[in-house]
Amino acid sequence: MAKTFKFEILTLKRTAYTGMVISVIAPGAKGRFGVLVRHAPMISSLETGALKIREPAGKEVSVFLGEGFLMVEKDNVVILASRAEMAHEIDVERAIASRDRALTRLKEKPPGLDIARAEASLHRALARLKVAGPP
Repeated sequence: MAKTFKFEILTLKRTAYTGMVISVIAPGAKGRFGVLVRHAPMISSLETGALKIREPAGKEVSVFLGEGFLMVEKDNVVILASRAEMAHEIDVERAIASRDRALTRLKEKPPGLDIARAEASLHRALARLKVAGPP
């Protein structure tokens, strides 16, 4: 059996995931990074994006994460995130509408457009669609 560690994703509203896992690939502020069993202790900030979890049976789980932090301590990893959505929880139609709306706004550039906000909205929508997978 593969070596595992305890992993949790917590938001202010709920525990989005808890279990023993083989690995985690997270969207760090300076790029994606992985965590395996016996990883050195660390704390990292996370950006909005897709998180990948590999469970002991080999199943890969995708999660949409909002901004947050990841903490590794011995064989325990905890993520505190502003939001966390499992693939099956994502409203794909809403994410597509958000993506299309952001793309239109960025293309047309109406007066008073907050470009950073539109780009952030596009990034969130694309990350949700990536986690949700093909239709």
